[in-house]
Amino acid sequence: MFDKILIANRGEIACRVIQSAQKMGIRTVAVYSDADSSALHVQLADEAVNIGPPPSAQSYLLKDKIVQACLDTGAQAVHPGYGFLSENSEFCETLAAVGIKFIGPETHAIEAMGDKITSKQIAADAGVNTIPGFSDVLKDADHAVEIANRLGYPVMLKATAGGGGKGMRVAHNDAECREGFERASNEARSGFGDDRMFAEKFIEEPRHIEIQIIADSQGNVVYLNERECSLQRRHQKVIEEAPSPFLDEATRKKMGEQAVALAKAVDYQSAGTVEFIVDAKRNFYFLEMNTRLQVEHPVTELITGFDLVELMIRVANGEKLPITQADVGINGWAIESRVYAEDPFRNFLPSIGRLVYYRPPENDDHVRVDTGVYEGGEVSMYYDPMIAKLITYGADREEAIAHMRSALDRFIIRGVTSNLSFLSSLIFHPRFVSGNISTNTIGEEYPDGFHPADVPHEDPSIFISVVASMIRGYRDRAARIDGQLTGHERRVPSDWAVVMNDELHHVTVVAAQGGHDVIYNGKTYAVRSRWEFGQHLFSGTINGNEIFVQVEREDQTYRLFHSGSQVDVKVITPKTAEFLQYMPVKAPPDMSRYLISPMPGLLVSLAVEEGQKVNAGEELAVLEAMKMENTLLAERDCVVSKIHFEPGASLAVDDKIMEFE
Repeated sequence: MFDKILIANRGEIACRVIQSAQKMGIRTVAVYSDADSSALHVQLADEAVNIGPPPSAQSYLLKDKIVQACLDTGAQAVHPGYGFLSENSEFCETLAAVGIKFIGPETHAIEAMGDKITSKQIAADAGVNTIPGFSDVLKDADHAVEIANRLGYPVMLKATAGGGGKGMRVAHNDAECREGFERASNEARSGFGDDRMFAEKFIEEPRHIEIQIIADSQGNVVYLNERECSLQRRHQKVIEEAPSPFLDEATRKKMGEQAVALAKAVDYQSAGTVEFIVDAKRNFYFLEMNTRLQVEHPVTELITGFDLVELMIRVANGEKLPITQADVGINGWAIESRVYAEDPFRNFLPSIGRLVYYRPPENDDHVRVDTGVYEGGEVSMYYDPMIAKLITYGADREEAIAHMRSALDRFIIRGVTSNLSFLSSLIFHPRFVSGNISTNTIGEEYPDGFHPADVPHEDPSIFISVVASMIRGYRDRAARIDGQLTGHERRVPSDWAVVMNDELHHVTVVAAQGGHDVIYNGKTYAVRSRWEFGQHLFSGTINGNEIFVQVEREDQTYRLFHSGSQVDVKVITPKTAEFLQYMPVKAPPDMSRYLISPMPGLLVSLAVEEGQKVNAGEELAVLEAMKMENTLLAERDCVVSKIHFEPGASLAVDDKIMEFE
């Protein structure tokens, strides 16, 4: 077995590989950019080597620097994780030339499957179902429109070297096809160094279901069942689960056998994933093969009991697979939610900064958190926005969902904005609960983006009773302060008014053993908790039912989070409530005359100049952050009066890019 391996990656996947390596007694080497000098993967590894400035193109994508790091540290093998150089055949050849083992497939398999045009032809020759499409490279936007009209809209434009939702666009007409080609090819050039594009017919109401395979150098290939990855936003997976609630055993077997046939056609070794598009009648079509470890591999590990990273390392060491197809079963159900540093209420724009408070739920038999960050660490603008992967396990799907709901309530992130509310909304959504999902689900259910109104709380009395109990506890403590004059001690009233969503809710709060009884709307809510002032998580029971509510306090306002819902609450005396109606409302400032930077990022281009008349919907500027381009459009007809930044500028959130007359 290898004595030492280098992990050519960062973040949670680097930490994940280190975990398995250490379990196997293998020493690890981390590489890091200047921005990651204090990163968690650097702290966990036995050794660490700096490989350059923050941009990926100057650090994590420089194969020569990583190879040199192997030589300098004596690492015998490299695990690439996912992204970066994980599917770069030149990197594999460079490693092989100096006698370093690549923990992944052989070069010919990476090249064959890495080009989506070539892989589609190989799949067809191997008897794998394929989607109709144009199997050559698109020359330009005009050629893309020509091919799209030949195939018939809608079409999917895809980068041949793309992945992770980047370099992909769905087009429903010529205009979308032209813009989609330009944007996707730009993303592909920036993210993969290869802007070649192709097109294929877009399957309506599709499900994205993938088969995990593992293969050794002796020709043994095993499929480890499927993962349902249909909940996607902009082709980026959000929630995955294993097994799929849609597949039957016969379809699972056919898909698995075709995945194995494809792997054998390219003499595949190591872990890999064959992705399929599945229609409403369970017809399935080859989408692509990822010749690496997938982000969502933990759900497969939980239902099969196999450590995929360990298997990859053993296969790379020349060992025979320790399992056969007969050893693979489905034990329970697992769900993974991708926790991102992004603001779902601002069109999912990236959020960067310091993790002022970071407390994920603790790992146990039902909860697993794979992360690459820590409290006090930074979320950088240079890399993808993933904070962690939250995975839950249950005996069946219903139990796995219940554990996910509870875990999301307990996941505390402050300092950067996260998508926890969005994840909770999806987990509670009737379509997800029923399993009636497709890759279009998020777009259909949230056509105008995600808004606070999309997560109304099913029982507002939870917020009211919790905050009433907290304020009564606070006042009781204040009433016991030392040094009060005899006969003038503070007395705490029982009647209060809770202000929530501009509505008054009158409550009576009575002290009880282990908490309080809150009387609201004629009902009694027995709130029991050991919560202490200053804690960010209120944990306890209401009428015997376990409850977790996140709490923030600023002056007299409590901000509460539960089940994806967020509310700001004040607790006041009934007399104060009488005068509240006379308080003036402060109107927010009018910012409609400005184009505001919605996120930190790089100003890639400006499409207008000072004095230019612009129509609603026209492009104004393009921002790039966390490897994604975002086009900013005019919200109304206007005239540009002043431009404050030029292309190449680094913008902070809320910077005024330009203003209008």
